[in-house]
Amino acid sequence: MRARYIARCASPKVRVTRQASLSWRHRTRKPPAPSQRALANGQNRCTPVPSAPKPGTGYARKVSGTRRRANLPQTFADRRPWHRASLPVVTRRRVRNRARRATLQARVRYRLRMPDFFAIERPILQAPMAGVQGSALTLAVSNAGGLGALPCAMLAPDALRIELEALRAGTTRPVNLNFFCHAPPEADPQREQAWRAALAPYYREAGLDPAATPAVAPVQRAPFDAAVAAIVRPYRPAFVSFHFGLPDAALLAEVRSWGSRILASATTVEEARWLEARGVDAVIAQGLEAGGHRGHFLQRDPARQSALSVLLPQIVHAVRVPVVAAGGIGDARGVAAALALGASAVQVGTAWLLCPEATTRPVHRAALASEAGRDTALTNLFSGGLARGIVNRLMREIGPVSPLAPPFPLAGAALAPLREHAERAGRGDFSPLWAGQGARACRAVPAARLLRELAGGA
Repeated sequence: MRARYIARCASPKVRVTRQASLSWRHRTRKPPAPSQRALANGQNRCTPVPSAPKPGTGYARKVSGTRRRANLPQTFADRRPWHRASLPVVTRRRVRNRARRATLQARVRYRLRMPDFFAIERPILQAPMAGVQGSALTLAVSNAGGLGALPCAMLAPDALRIELEALRAGTTRPVNLNFFCHAPPEADPQREQAWRAALAPYYREAGLDPAATPAVAPVQRAPFDAAVAAIVRPYRPAFVSFHFGLPDAALLAEVRSWGSRILASATTVEEARWLEARGVDAVIAQGLEAGGHRGHFLQRDPARQSALSVLLPQIVHAVRVPVVAAGGIGDARGVAAALALGASAVQVGTAWLLCPEATTRPVHRAALASEAGRDTALTNLFSGGLARGIVNRLMREIGPVSPLAPPFPLAGAALAPLREHAERAGRGDFSPLWAGQGARACRAVPAARLLRELAGGA
């Protein structure tokens, strides 16, 4: 093995250039023979380059555990044998940094095997987006070489079976089924009454009767339970992902028995460690820029959650499982940046909303294509849970976060008539226009083309 030690004679730091062989031949006291070229130039090959140091200068070397200054000799013929103690000093800090870099590189090489982990051609995951997609978008992404996802939390049992059959018939490639793990809250009549009172002026403006408002939302968000597991079991999906934590241990064990790999979202380092301790196969690091509902379950204060550029390297360092980056990624540059920060793959959501395979409503598409798409905020008005969406009339007039809104997912019931009335008129005043901070990057192109463009940064 050969090593090259480089230094330059300059005050106050004195460096020396020397190339020494560390082979067995130089473990004796015999100094290395000068090269023919050095002899032709009248120099010993160990002579300092370009010249001897000025008087009074020297270099620091470690001898018997101490440091001392020594005048640089003209040759190394009188030096001790070529072992570590006689080499020019490499500081402890430099050695430690080299070891850390080697460890980090090993981790990066491990994480770069993520496409093989997913059995996909490109390290792009399509984020599950309840309410704006079905199996068509899932199939388009999976068949193009990414990992498509189907949001299942808002599907009734019969609708879930239909979508699962469509996936089975449409692709042999892996797909991801996504479920919620929230605990259904108990109804609070007083809070519900206060919330409806806050919406009463809008009902009067629209000529609607508040008394006719349904007590529950037309579409429910149900958590993953034994009944849902019984429906999914025959299909044995390649991947199952969870939002708002994980289901109980028995359900998690059943999912593993299908041979499915488990993913879950984390918004903080603590949540990522919690998920790893419970055996997830990969962690999705959800930055604060992400559209739709926040996946938090331990720390619900958004002020203590971070943007992806801060959160991602912290989670990569904290856990040993692969990490998927999510939040504000909408083009190839964002993909490349996330991979450079240590992500094994990226999850993209908002960028798909204008694809023809998505079921995004017309008012939502119009908002994404307009200047309004630049202005997003976290809000709890539409479901009771914090989610990022495009700012509309309701968010501006009531405020994006209201203490009157019932807990997730009960707030949407009172808004359903107002939303339907406004959308018939072509307005999204009361609609949840979910979008991340990269919403302006959305383009109306086929999903397969978008996937190829995103993968250009991989």
